[in-house]
Amino acid sequence: MAIAKKGFPFKTLFSFLGPGFLVTVGFIDPGNWATNIEGGSKFGYELLWVITLSTIMLIVIQNMAAKLGIATGKSLAVNIRERFSAPVSAFLGLTIVLACVATDVAELIGGAIGFNLLFGLPLWMGALITVLLEVFLIISQRYHRLEMVIIGFLGIIGICYLLEILIVKPDWTAVFPAMVVPNINRSSIYVAMAILGAVVMPHNIFLHSNVIHSRKWGVSESEKMSLLRYEKIDTLAAMLMGWMINSAMIIVAAAVFSRSHIMVDSIEQAAATLKPLAGPLANFLFAVALVFAGVGSSVTSSMAEVNVITGFLGKPEDPRTLLYRLSVFVTAIPSFLIILLSMDTYRILIFSQVVLSIQLPFTLLPLLILCRDRKLMGRFSSSLLEFTSAVIISAIVIVLNIYLLYSTLTGEA
Repeated sequence: MAIAKKGFPFKTLFSFLGPGFLVTVGFIDPGNWATNIEGGSKFGYELLWVITLSTIMLIVIQNMAAKLGIATGKSLAVNIRERFSAPVSAFLGLTIVLACVATDVAELIGGAIGFNLLFGLPLWMGALITVLLEVFLIISQRYHRLEMVIIGFLGIIGICYLLEILIVKPDWTAVFPAMVVPNINRSSIYVAMAILGAVVMPHNIFLHSNVIHSRKWGVSESEKMSLLRYEKIDTLAAMLMGWMINSAMIIVAAAVFSRSHIMVDSIEQAAATLKPLAGPLANFLFAVALVFAGVGSSVTSSMAEVNVITGFLGKPEDPRTLLYRLSVFVTAIPSFLIILLSMDTYRILIFSQVVLSIQLPFTLLPLLILCRDRKLMGRFSSSLLEFTSAVIISAIVIVLNIYLLYSTLTGEA
């Protein structure tokens, strides 16, 4: 990829945009939808600042994951296999595969509910269609074409929520201060932590460190430094789009449900309540956005799964190989079976979040260790400021997830 010497090469920048947006689709999943809707319906606009804070945290972590990929030319999965002992690597690989299965379950639920709302299909059929679309998109498409498809999905989700905001007419005088001014109390702290802890997802960290390689560059440090600029812009732009969509979820829930004093704690309840309060168009847009979010996030989840499986096994990530194709099914089929055997989507979502909470420290800690390794990263190793910030962020996210796990298992939530 040619890098211009003078001015700012916008053409090169636009050709680079993409990897960060795949990550954004990955964390706009049913788990986030559920917590955002619950937060907006119960506490109005009060928790919008949590979306802002979580986005800032996410930018730091995802930038480190992408930088690891740029500096080493290898994904996080491959770096772990090469830098850690075989038992540690095997343990970390197993935990992330299990987390990927849990993630896929949540993503398929989103698609299943969306197809149910749009066409009245039973959940198992909606989940099956989501699986088939996911497998087809990954196996049959070239990466850059698939990337454009997923970015298109993200655009549709954003447009749907923009139109919903125009329909529900939120109180903007309350919205803007709430985005930056912390406001929390004993009754809202659990939901706030759920929103914050659900944004940094293990599979997205692995995904970003890998899809960054879709852009071709040389091996010189000057070229990598120049392309690191584009990565930062890509990550920032993508995370800001995710911030806007996540914020829009809370805004719509607050404007519709909180205004009518109706507390909603599930996606199905939100859809059932939205139509009589905001009209059939708002309900239709909600369902469309949910379908694209479910299918899009399931695709990015499977992309992460393929990289994790091939990376930890030390095999090439080649779509033409049998291992690659089997890897797509490894988590999709168990996830579909879990949904097929249990139609209680709320419990399934809780299960998936518990698994992610348990695994997250085993992704963040290796990332911090590798990014601070000067022998591995060279001049790209984390500065003291970046490393300290990442340690604090990781500690916050891990503590929140441990607390959420404890509250879920003990029934205190």
